[in-house]
Amino acid sequence: MKKILTFGIFLPAVLLVFSCKKQLNQEPLYGLNAATVYADPENYINVLAKIYSGLSVTGLKGPAGNADISGIDEGFSAYVRVLYNLQEVPTDVAVCGWNDPGIPELNKSTWSADNSFVKAMYYRIFYQITLCNEFIRECSENKMTDRGFNEAQKEEIRLYRNEARFLRALSYSHAMDLFGNVPFVTEEDNVGSFVPEQILRADLFNYVETELLEIESLLMDPASCPYGRASQAAVQFLLAKNYLNAEVYAGANRYSDCQVFCQKILDHGVFVLDNNYQNLFLADNHMSPEIIFPVTFDGLYTQTYGGTTFLIHAAVGGTMVPSEFGISGGWQGLRTTRPFVEKFADSMLDSRYLFYRDGQSLDITSLGSFTQGYGLPKYRNITSGSDPGSNVAGGFVDVDYPMFRLAEVHLMHAEAGLRGAGNTGQGTNLVNALRERAYGNTGSNFVSITLDELLDERARELYWECSRRTDLIRFGKFTGSDYLWPFKGGPDVGQGTPDYLNLYPLPTADLILNPNLTQNIGY
Repeated sequence: MKKILTFGIFLPAVLLVFSCKKQLNQEPLYGLNAATVYADPENYINVLAKIYSGLSVTGLKGPAGNADISGIDEGFSAYVRVLYNLQEVPTDVAVCGWNDPGIPELNKSTWSADNSFVKAMYYRIFYQITLCNEFIRECSENKMTDRGFNEAQKEEIRLYRNEARFLRALSYSHAMDLFGNVPFVTEEDNVGSFVPEQILRADLFNYVETELLEIESLLMDPASCPYGRASQAAVQFLLAKNYLNAEVYAGANRYSDCQVFCQKILDHGVFVLDNNYQNLFLADNHMSPEIIFPVTFDGLYTQTYGGTTFLIHAAVGGTMVPSEFGISGGWQGLRTTRPFVEKFADSMLDSRYLFYRDGQSLDITSLGSFTQGYGLPKYRNITSGSDPGSNVAGGFVDVDYPMFRLAEVHLMHAEAGLRGAGNTGQGTNLVNALRERAYGNTGSNFVSITLDELLDERARELYWECSRRTDLIRFGKFTGSDYLWPFKGGPDVGQGTPDYLNLYPLPTADLILNPNLTQNIGY
């Protein structure tokens, strides 16, 4: 059993009991209103746990049956699942062969404001933000004083409040990246009392930056932070990633700041590269020294049809033997494309080459045929000791999703240097550390590295980790015709696409309900 933050489930009238183990299988205590819940300082960790759990589970009854958001199949709406669908499926690293409403449009870059997965991501983000705002509001200094809490209790709750501020900044960062100009609410705005104004993307960038800088020193040191919770290093990583994309988000060159915060993470000395790349995506990856901030899953206690359950099952089909991946059956959906496979010029010499080829063709002319396109079972519900996960029969997995990990810090530091921040020699060394792990020797190290080589290295290292769309946009290759892949823009050979697709549309329903919102250009 993983010893991490338990996800107690909280709504204004429902609270689950907290335990030190990762469990969601506990009975709700009914009859508790918000005033009663927040009157007891011992309850605050349970409410915070609900906010963390919003990144993994989808409601009050796993795996389905009492959803947080409605209008879409509950499993389809899981945070990591919809983030993957919007970040990876419309790119060269993934295709999905299902005909579920919304999936074909993501494959072909033809989504609209009514796409079910675009809407699910938007509403999942703002559900999280709403939870964070309410919790932060209830953790105010005035309310703690009015409730008679002592200073030790207040100090603990302040930590929880600042973790919630990080989680809100994380969701606002996803909103900024995916949707641009979005509705904006904080703890200062009471739910239902007004119609939110729309914030400009650049202003949202500034807000998130300010929040993260304020809480950086207020979260736990990574050396003492319990697994599954956000430390100072998680804040520094999110700052670095936003600075890396600041030209896209805010029209500002912040590469030097990106490098500064990457260096802070390196200087902690807490995180080190895992010796084995595959171990980062196995059922006991909570033991990896490389993961800075995970979204946690457990086959017994955090059951969901999203998250890594989706990433593992959907990638298994054809002649694959499900038991080899720690599951009882595959969903035959996710594969990858020729342009991505060809980025591994050395083929199986690179340990990140995890393609499944038996019975699979390299080229794809029919999205619905699983045997077209190489399989890519990167995530496996098997431990590093070759044991299956805890709930193979039930179909739910133990693999945590590595939202932030040290390898990306290496790559961000190097890219920032190439874009003008300096320290390019150190950046090359950081990239070479990843290649030495991948090849088991120094024979494939770079003497120096170009931006295009860096983009390809990011693809090889970070595929299916929800960064590819953002990377291609930053390099000017997500839209247009300079770089094509199968089904980009529709045809199986790919075609150029318009630049407005660099942002997803705001859902039509939200535009109707909120007259303060303006739709993104092109939709």
